[in-house]
Amino acid sequence: MSEHRSLVRVRLDVSYDGTDFAGWASQPGLRTVQATLEGALARVVRHDAPPRVTVAGRTDAGVHARGQVCHVDIAATAWDLMPGRKVRSAEEGLASRLRGVLPPDIWVTEVRAAPVGFDARFSALGRTYAYRVCDDASFRDPLARRHVWWHDRTLDLGLLADASRMLIGLRDFSPFCRARDGATAIRDLAQFSWERLTLGADAGLVVSTVRADAFCHSMVRSLVGAVIAVGDGRRDLDWLASVAGSTARSGAVTVAPAHGLTLESVEYPSDEALAQRAALTRARRTLD
Repeated sequence: MSEHRSLVRVRLDVSYDGTDFAGWASQPGLRTVQATLEGALARVVRHDAPPRVTVAGRTDAGVHARGQVCHVDIAATAWDLMPGRKVRSAEEGLASRLRGVLPPDIWVTEVRAAPVGFDARFSALGRTYAYRVCDDASFRDPLARRHVWWHDRTLDLGLLADASRMLIGLRDFSPFCRARDGATAIRDLAQFSWERLTLGADAGLVVSTVRADAFCHSMVRSLVGAVIAVGDGRRDLDWLASVAGSTARSGAVTVAPAHGLTLESVEYPSDEALAQRAALTRARRTLD
């Protein structure tokens, strides 16, 4: 547990169906995951000001999360009141109370007091996303339509793999990101792979796993959209190399639909390395 001026930092692991949310970040007049979660916290935690949540990775409108991580600082006095008659710990108490007031498209999977130095955003080592595509009409499942892109062209797994390998590594991903003032698009893409699954709930789907230290705005969906254009034969590898070698966002890249994308997990170092990792992440990255 980490405390600072009578505050307890709490880690929340959450999942959500992004279909009916205008993304993670709070926006006036719109239903967002952040605003909904902070509203629930305000109901169960008595603070003078509503608790503010910091998230590992902001998701776009319509994007889902199975393994999102965030943190919130709660007054120690409020934290001590979380255990009730039916639960033994503050963690269990807060989880139970949040589950009781949150809508059904958000679920708190775990609550725990965070170790010293933990920051949900800056302490993270990496984020892993999955993008699900159905390119075979015989496998289209209406029950899965909210998290699978139904693509009308057959995908070549070999071309997808060749295209994805071209983009792996530390590089400037500006051609695949929406620019933000003062923000860098330099990222380290550790994994970008594709698999046609034959077993389990995703049988029949082509699923991409995308893992990096961090992602800039719309980066995953732009990468997927660019590579799928190669995988279905509309573009070739020379085109992708030209796009990737540019220095600004490319209008030639079609962004893949949001509903096919899910944040699967966020990875962190050992407790002893959390603060050091946060300090390193806050430093502006360059390619030098």
